Amino acid sequence: MPVAVLHATEPLPTVAPADPPGRQPSAPLAKRRLPAGRPREWYVRHNRRLKAMRLAIALLDAGAHGPGFVHDRTIRAAAVRLGIHPPSTATCRMVRQLMHYPR
Repeated sequence: MPVAVLHATEPLPTVAPADPPGRQPSAPLAKRRLPAGRPREWYVRHNRRLKAMRLAIALLDAGAHGPGFVHDRTIRAAAVRLGIHPPSTATCRMVRQLMHYPR
C-alpha cells in the first residue's frame, strides 16, 4: 500500500459527539405515561427500580465508592436530602445491587 494512501485516511475521533442542539445533558426527559393493564406488582417494582436508580446515582455523585460502604441508614439519609420518601429495606438492597454493577 502506498504511503500517501496511509496518510490520507482521517484519524478516528477521540471525543464523543456533541449532544443535539437545544438539549441540556442535565435536563430531564419528558415523562411518559405508564402502560395500562399491568398487574399492580409491576407498577410497584417499576417505581422501586426508579427510586433505587435515583438513590444510587445520588450516592455515587456524593462519593460513595461501592456497595460495601453504603448502609441502610446512609441510603435513607440520602433519600431525605433528595426529598423522597425513605426507602424500604428491599429498595436499599436494590440500591447496593445497582452500585455493584461495573460502570
